[in-house]
Amino acid sequence: MNYQETVDYLYTRLPVFSRIGAAALKPSLDNTIALCSFLNDPHHRFKTIHVAGTNGKGSVSHMLAAVLQAAGFKTGLYTSPHLKDFRERIKINGDMIPEQAVVDFTACIQPAIDNLNPSFFEITVAMAFEHFAQEEVDIAVIETGLGGRLDSTNIITPEISVITTIGWDHMNLLGDTLEKIAAEKGGIIKQNIPVVLGNIEAGARAVLTDMAAAKQADCIIAGEHFQAMEWSWQQHRLLVQVAAAHHVDRHTYTLDLPGIYQKDNLLIVLATVAQLQSSGWHITQEQLQQGLANAKKTTGLHGRWELLHQHPDIIADVAHNEQGMQMLLQQLELTTYNHLHIITGMVADKEVEKVLSLMPAEATYYFTQAGIPRALPATDLQVKAEVYGLSGKTYSNVNTAITAAKQQAHSDDLILVCGSVFLVGEIE
Repeated sequence: MNYQETVDYLYTRLPVFSRIGAAALKPSLDNTIALCSFLNDPHHRFKTIHVAGTNGKGSVSHMLAAVLQAAGFKTGLYTSPHLKDFRERIKINGDMIPEQAVVDFTACIQPAIDNLNPSFFEITVAMAFEHFAQEEVDIAVIETGLGGRLDSTNIITPEISVITTIGWDHMNLLGDTLEKIAAEKGGIIKQNIPVVLGNIEAGARAVLTDMAAAKQADCIIAGEHFQAMEWSWQQHRLLVQVAAAHHVDRHTYTLDLPGIYQKDNLLIVLATVAQLQSSGWHITQEQLQQGLANAKKTTGLHGRWELLHQHPDIIADVAHNEQGMQMLLQQLELTTYNHLHIITGMVADKEVEKVLSLMPAEATYYFTQAGIPRALPATDLQVKAEVYGLSGKTYSNVNTAITAAKQQAHSDDLILVCGSVFLVGEIE
């Protein structure tokens, strides 16, 4: 098979969560363990950082990878889902896995696929581990897909574990309380391996700190070690002044990820890097600042309050759950514009009503849908939105919706595309 045939095979032969939802999940680590055993356990041949959380884990993973790369380490990065190209999921020093490597890996793993019938995600995890091992990375940042305890990535023993946030998402799979969700995310905490926690509410945080104590894992609360004192925007960049506990000096960090919610993610990254430094990883302050200033450029992270067009401004953000929408609304409150146009589409198995209940009624809406089976039909989304006073027309896809919004918007208006990672991924 050539590359395109290989990718088509992976999507059609294997259960894919983005296509069929929960039915694609394998509630066990057995397949991943078996696949990696078939490959002679590549995940044992490089060091890792493991990142979980409801929101923020993608941004934190990319920022950490950028810092490590700036410090001179050959750095792997595994994230999901991708926006445009399957190979976005697996990168080394910002470069996507070569097409031929995808073809060769799939041919190699074919006997195990036939024997195990693994999921798409299980195969991509094994592919990432094999690629990182073959290319002899110094360290790889590994983002969980969903949850933590039974996530396919959870066969690694990392240098450090990171849990960014605990919020309401995938409750049908992870639990109907924040404490239950925390217990699933906290499944990545390993014996004697330090864990960094982000801004997590008290009940969920107590679950995680108890889990860490039970495993003799040092638990570092990022907000107790670093505090964002002041911030500003300059030329579509976020500048944050940070004070470290027990230090007089303050440092200002420039982020090329301009969303205001990146302030919390920054503190998580700083706490993680401090822990790495204390464990012997040589990362200077200059390298830390350089990595953060170029995280988006270095690692290719998109869809986080990303400016796509000016006059009118068109912003794309992958916020798709209650917690993510709350963060997005905080951003909107700090943003200057004349009128707000929101292009949105969601997947049917999310808490759609909870998200809609938060969205501003004064905006003009353009309801659409991504081209995946899990997508909620635009007409259904329109009906649900009307209950919360949100009105607008439906469009067949995100690009026709953007065209319509640009025709209606004045030059000083704001057009926001949000509600689904897959919707943002289809923007041309």
